[in-house]
Amino acid sequence: MEAYWAAADVRDWSAFAETLADDVVYDLPQTRERIRGSERYVRFNQEYPGDWHVRVERIVADAEGRQAAARTEFTAPGEEPEEMDAIHFFTFDERGRITGVTDFWPEAYEPPVGREHLVERY
Repeated sequence: MEAYWAAADVRDWSAFAETLADDVVYDLPQTRERIRGSERYVRFNQEYPGDWHVRVERIVADAEGRQAAARTEFTAPGEEPEEMDAIHFFTFDERGRITGVTDFWPEAYEPPVGREHLVERY
């Protein structure tokens, strides 16, 4: 999970992809979106707009290394810098690759236009 966050923060998409199982599922309950597969999930992050950065505040994992949760702070610089806290739940396969990510952001919102080609709505 630490490698996942480090790669995301510096936009090292090859290293980011290496942390994921091929069949990873990413869920965003607030926008009712789901992304299936590592290729689509990496692309979703590559195409995400802005110069955002993430700081991991805390990681908690089970003893078997199959589930974990993280609390992060995202910042997006600009004229009016934006800071958001989020909570993330992860599941892992037997090789330690991420099989599932569920992100919870502070408020519900409608997804931005332009990522329909990567997500399914539920």
